[in-house]
Amino acid sequence: MAAQTQSGSERLNASQVLDAWVSNVENELLPAAIALAADKFDFTPANGEFHGVRTFGGQIKHVAASNYQLGAGILGEQPPHGEKGEEAPDSVRTKAEIVEYLKGSFAYLHRAMASITENTLTEPIPGTKGTWQRTRLGLAVDSVAHSYDHYGQMVEYLRMNRIIPPASR
Repeated sequence: MAAQTQSGSERLNASQVLDAWVSNVENELLPAAIALAADKFDFTPANGEFHGVRTFGGQIKHVAASNYQLGAGILGEQPPHGEKGEEAPDSVRTKAEIVEYLKGSFAYLHRAMASITENTLTEPIPGTKGTWQRTRLGLAVDSVAHSYDHYGQMVEYLRMNRIIPPASR
């Protein structure tokens, strides 16, 4: 079944559909990242079994680093800031730097989605193994699924700080 626009009259290609999903998660995650005050970016839950979890800012940096790594895999490039293990460079520290890093990661993912063609969608990526890791489609889906996973954690952190997530307002 072909993907279609809301009007149902225009056929979309896979790149456009995947890019729309990236836009969806970007439009949820970015406002959530901005919603918490800069002095709370080091927040982690204190009650319960939360030892060793990422801070709020750490969640955002992790998502952005992953976006860069997955985008690089789709594009056949090295991650632009040397990202490894889904970790951001140490130089990304303040709320402003973290938010800009996140914005840049989504711009990079949009570029990656635009590069996908019907011919390259499920073509194996050289040097990869596994199932979803081997194709651009798999990496694109992972970028959205991974981002939403951490968005859910960010929502909990926001609520623990008595902030209604922007998407829930």
